[in-house]
Amino acid sequence: MSKTQSAYRLFHSTETAVTKIYNDMLVAADGGQMSGLCLLDLTAAFDIVDHILLLDRLQRQFALRDNVLVRFRSYLSERTFQVVYGGNAWRTVAIFVSSHKDRCLVRGCLLNFILYTADLPDKIDEHGINFHAYADDSQLYVLCDCCDTAPAAPLFEHCIIDVGDWMSANQLKLNADKTKLLWTGTKHSLSLRDGCGPNLCLGKDTITPSKHVRVLGVTISSDLGLDKHVSNVCAAKFF
Repeated sequence: MSKTQSAYRLFHSTETAVTKIYNDMLVAADGGQMSGLCLLDLTAAFDIVDHILLLDRLQRQFALRDNVLVRFRSYLSERTFQVVYGGNAWRTVAIFVSSHKDRCLVRGCLLNFILYTADLPDKIDEHGINFHAYADDSQLYVLCDCCDTAPAAPLFEHCIIDVGDWMSANQLKLNADKTKLLWTGTKHSLSLRDGCGPNLCLGKDTITPSKHVRVLGVTISSDLGLDKHVSNVCAAKFF
């Protein structure tokens, strides 16, 4: 499993995922740099997994062979479920959504999704963009000098477009219009960029930088302060 994936890894959690990203941005700010953080939004990440592609990936990338692969194929094929309550049994239902070009799309679980997208980090790494994820919560980020935020924006754009193409080829969808963007740095660095960085243009969608974004439950501000997060947590306690 990729080191950029924190789900289903020993001694890793949402906390370690957030800490990794937040620490990298703090170190960059301490060195006078700015960081661009992009949060990707995936549609139906756990609802639909192409099991034929998944089996191919298990064989090609994880080197599963012989009986092990046969067991996975058996587990992923011809799945059914039945509800039994109070001695009454409902009819057996096949876990089957649709078929397209001889590919059966069936509902998958969290681990299936992680294995299914295991080669996505390699696609992102081709663009020189940092990547970290917890399950389907995917974060791209780049570190750059204050004067280089404009050249960094096209890196993000090309990377996200490639990610979108990869997802389309793998029966997934990237919601460009729900993508979140945050440029971070010290207050001085941000003041040199009028308090924010450049927009991202993803086809017909323009992603405008936010002042705060929520990363795995933690609200991070552009100046890397956590005041907004503390306020949100305190406000939630009163309701």
